[in-house]
Parts: sequence; C-alpha cells; structure tokens
Amino acid sequence: MFTGIIQAKGRIKKIEKVGGDKRLLIDAAGLPLADLELGASIAINGVCLTAVEFIEQGFWADVSVETLTHTTLGDLLEGSSVNLEKSLTPSSSLGGHWVSGHVDGVGEVVERYEDARSWRFAIRSPEPFAKYIAQKGSICVDGTSLTVNAVNAAVFEINIIPHTMQQTLFGEYQVGSRVNLEVDVIARYLERMSTYINQ
Repeated sequence: MFTGIIQAKGRIKKIEKVGGDKRLLIDAAGLPLADLELGASIAINGVCLTAVEFIEQGFWADVSVETLTHTTLGDLLEGSSVNLEKSLTPSSSLGGHWVSGHVDGVGEVVERYEDARSWRFAIRSPEPFAKYIAQKGSICVDGTSLTVNAVNAAVFEINIIPHTMQQTLFGEYQVGSRVNLEVDVIARYLERMSTYINQ
C-alpha cells in the first residue's frame, strides 16, 4: 500500500527487453533506499513494482506485458522522469489516501491553465471508471494523491499547488499527456457491496 505522497522524482536510466517483458533501471538518487530489501515494493508513476536488484542510487524492476499494456510504463523511454514512492511501513505518515499501486486505466490531460498561484488540470478518464470519480473525492494520478475539484462526465479537474508542480511530474504535463489513474479504493468496494445487497 501507498499514500500517494511522492517522495522523489527519478529517471529511467536503462530499459532492457526480456522476452516480451521489460526490465527498467531506475535512477532513484533522491529516494533513500538503504532501508529496503530485495522484493520491496516501490510505486513508479503510481504502478506498484518489485525491486529485483539494487545498485548505487537506483534499482532494477521487472515490468510484465500486462502492466505494459494497461499503464503508461510502456511509453517510458531512457531518460524519462518518473514519480517514486516507497510502500507504507507501520511508522509511515498517512498524508494522502490509501493507494494500492494497481492502476485502473490511463487518462489524458485535456486542459492545463494557471489559476492564481496554482495550476488547474482537466483530465479525461476511461469511460468505465468515470463513475468512481466524485467531486471532493480522492484520485491518484501517476502516483500522486489528489482531491477532485470538479467532474463533468468522464472529465475531472484537479488543482496543483506550486510545491506539487516542482516535486512531481505535473510540471512536465501538457495537453495530450497520458497519465496512470487509480480511483479511490473505497468507491470500488462500495459498488461491489451494493451489487450483492441489491441481488
């Protein structure tokens, strides 16, 4: 589990094709790794991956065909920037919301503009997941926990403060950028429970 509070920005140092899968070498110089062991979970742009080998200031992670197909990790190139977050520990601060690292779908930035000192982004989600996105609810965008400010059908709006623009990938997003989306896990479970209650 994760909180959606990005701890560092990293960079894709190397991509290797292994069979139909890929191995990523992530330069994580800004992320303390000394407390992690092999097999640790690290979220890369909101996707939970397993660290299979550590190097100085970085780690290798395997990415399956399933993950490459249903997230934006297949779009990454050597040199691409990524959001990084280590998984929760019993002493972790819960500053965002519960994030599983299991991406629901890929969204697209459809609008970006300045709003006083912040920036406003409009993102179109895949149609099947729009029902889970509620005004003032939580959404995870490329691993970043955010509050939904407005919803219009499958398009939702979020407000990004200067700190988040600097510390995450939001400063790089333009209209047309593809982003990983994870809806609030509570919304998914509520729907599942209501299905059984109404049977």
